[in-house]
Amino acid sequence: MTLRGKGLFIWQLWNCDGGDPEVIAAKARAAGLSHVLIKIADGDYWTYNLHPKTKVDLIPPVLQALKEEGIEVWGWQYVRGRNPIGEARLAIQRTKVLGMDGFVIDAEAEYQSTSKRAAATRYMDELRAALPDLPIALSTYRFPKLHRSFPYTEFLSRCDYAMPQVYYEQRHNPDTQLEICVEQYMALNPARPIIPTAPLYGRGDWRPSAEETTRFFAKAKEIGLSAANGWSWDVSSRPAYNDLWSAVSEFDWPTDAPVADMPERLVGRLNQHDRDLVAGLYAENAAHVTGERTVFSRQAIADWYGKLFHEVLPEGQFEITGKAGSGSTRHYTWTAKSSRGQVIDGNDTLGLREGKIQFHFSYFTVR
Repeated sequence: MTLRGKGLFIWQLWNCDGGDPEVIAAKARAAGLSHVLIKIADGDYWTYNLHPKTKVDLIPPVLQALKEEGIEVWGWQYVRGRNPIGEARLAIQRTKVLGMDGFVIDAEAEYQSTSKRAAATRYMDELRAALPDLPIALSTYRFPKLHRSFPYTEFLSRCDYAMPQVYYEQRHNPDTQLEICVEQYMALNPARPIIPTAPLYGRGDWRPSAEETTRFFAKAKEIGLSAANGWSWDVSSRPAYNDLWSAVSEFDWPTDAPVADMPERLVGRLNQHDRDLVAGLYAENAAHVTGERTVFSRQAIADWYGKLFHEVLPEGQFEITGKAGSGSTRHYTWTAKSSRGQVIDGNDTLGLREGKIQFHFSYFTVR
């Protein structure tokens, strides 16, 4: 598995377009992103990106919406090394529960000591034992020669990628710094494929320009790197940094990622058993028609799905068996199995408008 194209890190989802899954997915697709990297944990105790007030996990609906657009979603964790086993176990739990496509270790100042080599080894052993096939990357300093006490070998020996943070603060030479970074990382033992991260933020009186951001991505592509990232969505989506967002968005690095069609998107969300997640695919004034009744509005549709998930087909598993249609209409057949019965004759028609479901005719019987 090789990451290709452009990606953005997300720190706090609530600061990224309000955490709205549909807006985030649409913006990621419009920007031509191939992957998004979301913080899922901090240290050994902090499950990250829960809503600050409600404590609801904001990640699942965003992850689902991004995947429906053909965009990979990786999780990342900031680690300190005080309790490496606890940190690894939190990362494992979050990565598995969320169904992440890959995982990034963000290790920085706390690991700048030769005394932390054993902690890095314990962390990586625990992580790899539980996630043997998952792509894993290390995100840390851009110039290894300036951080010789950092345990690069202990981390990278169990990683698939290096994701150096090429934050050229107080300078304006991104291409030169990227070349030096790549040279130093390729001299490490072991060397790993490099996916660098560019700064999309300001520090004091310094900030990168749009032209520098373009140069960074162009240099990464020119020297044969498969992908490059930007830090971060949180900052570059603000009005004051729109020029940096545009620079990333307009840089041509195609990946030909497939986009799920609406029936597959709908059934994928049905299998998550979250009524609001499903209702997010519908227009605000959508209509849903069944043999029993017709309901209007996204909220009424969410209520209908709530009943479906809890009373009609609890924990149901849905599957498409056939599909036809193009343009603004889709017709598909489906089946479902649940603890209260099964459906073998599902037969639905969708009317689409501006990427949302405007009307939905649904027929099925539970046996």
